[in-house]
Amino acid sequence: MEITTAIRDKAGDFLKPGHFLVDVLFKSKNPHVQKLLVIVDGDQGISIDDCADLSRSLSDWLDAQDNITSPFTLEVSTPGLDQPLKLVRQYRKNTGREVKVHTRGGQVIIGTLAEVTDDSVCVAMAARGAKKGEAQTTTLPFAEIEKTFVVVSFK
Repeated sequence: MEITTAIRDKAGDFLKPGHFLVDVLFKSKNPHVQKLLVIVDGDQGISIDDCADLSRSLSDWLDAQDNITSPFTLEVSTPGLDQPLKLVRQYRKNTGREVKVHTRGGQVIIGTLAEVTDDSVCVAMAARGAKKGEAQTTTLPFAEIEKTFVVVSFK
């Protein structure tokens, strides 16, 4: 079994209720030592202590595996601002926040994530020339979304 698949299967045993696995990636800057990146999130956020606990649990479990022969470093982290939303659960968590949606057709939509279903998202955008509080909404099926980023404002 590939290590990323094994970690996807095992991480659920170590995650606390309300926390979830976003992705498992191998990254390599150095050809001799790869970085195994485990990205986790939580419905109400996740603390650095929770990441550290998961890292220790996964590290202990990985050390006990005898089929891993390549050296790697393990990093457990939350998604950064540069990471797109990947799971419906992440979209739901960010309902009410400003997002930037890139569609597969090349369109970029910026607005408030108003609603999330299992199949689509609804983004509310301020209509041009509209009075304050008036918004135009666009519903986008997940199949049409290439990537979505949460927009952070420092106003």
